[in-house]
Amino acid sequence: MIEKLYLDQFRNFRKKRIDFSPLINVIVGPNASGKTNILESLFLLSTGKSSKARLEEEMVNYSSEMARVIGVLKVEAHDKKILESESSSGESEKTRLEVILTRGELNIESSFPQKVPRKKLLVNQISRRLIDFAGILKVVLFAPQDLDLVTQSPNLRRRFLDTVLSQVDREYRRSILSYEKGLRQRNRLLLKIREEGLSRSQLLFWDKLLIKNGDYISRAREEFISFVNTIQFEEPLSDFEIEYDKSSISEARLEQYAEEEVMAATTLVGPHRDDFIFKSKSKGGRDIALFGSRGEQRMAVLWLKIAEYSFIETKTKDRPVFLLDDIFSELDHKNRLIVFDFLKGDKSFSLVKVGQSIITTADEHYLEELEKVEKIRL
Repeated sequence: MIEKLYLDQFRNFRKKRIDFSPLINVIVGPNASGKTNILESLFLLSTGKSSKARLEEEMVNYSSEMARVIGVLKVEAHDKKILESESSSGESEKTRLEVILTRGELNIESSFPQKVPRKKLLVNQISRRLIDFAGILKVVLFAPQDLDLVTQSPNLRRRFLDTVLSQVDREYRRSILSYEKGLRQRNRLLLKIREEGLSRSQLLFWDKLLIKNGDYISRAREEFISFVNTIQFEEPLSDFEIEYDKSSISEARLEQYAEEEVMAATTLVGPHRDDFIFKSKSKGGRDIALFGSRGEQRMAVLWLKIAEYSFIETKTKDRPVFLLDDIFSELDHKNRLIVFDFLKGDKSFSLVKVGQSIITTADEHYLEELEKVEKIRL
């Protein structure tokens, strides 16, 4: 649970402190007031990455060289032992997460800019690698762009899987970082093999690295998809399932596409080619992207987000913070009522109990059915 958030030169905020309640928080403000930026900062504290920026330096205020995001957490039991063992301060209940962002250079008492890291991650003021930072604060972000998960690029769906699994599985974080690095190196070698006639034997090391890490990535994704497909929800959320379109990687498959890979200078198999498909049970397993209405597609994404929340809670024994970014203006009345029931702990969601939630909206009327909310006005 996040108790306090400090923003310094982050996006449109020069200086900002926000105190959150343990339950439902509503951030109210007109468009372009920075509501989404607040949720982006919380996503950054959770994953070490932006939820929307192409370049991380975009999060630094245009008039500044450096931005800082600090979150003070009340850590739940599952993570407390890990953090106590790593922290020299001996803090047991309050944990401070910090992200420092730069453009790569700072003017520090010198006529020449000095090179500095573009991003620094700290836990209790001790520097940490991304692999050790991500997942301490767990969040589920539901934003308008998530409604494109059904119909848009497979890259969106792969990123979704990585975001979920990186929060609950340290080995997954290690595997995905190693796999992506190995993939870049292997593709460079494939280009040199095509352009300079290098021997394919130079691929051997990278082949083994990709196979080892790719196997772990695929198994973790299969576990998540199996969980999502077996969780029991009441109607209308009981009609959906997803099918894993897995791109397996092995020595045999790499050999099978050896010539094509050299011609394309690209690795053609592996989890970087994975996808998944939303299907309707009541319609014989039809692909919702092709045959579902826009309303069904939005309901399917809502189902997936609630299942994501349940998966993180089940795997870690901690309740993630549920972030809803102005989503009610994008949902119809039926879908809004489902979200309200979920937030209020309605009996139809007896398997899932929501802890802290943070909602942004420009129109308070969408939230009239929610009681006992903490309002934060911008």
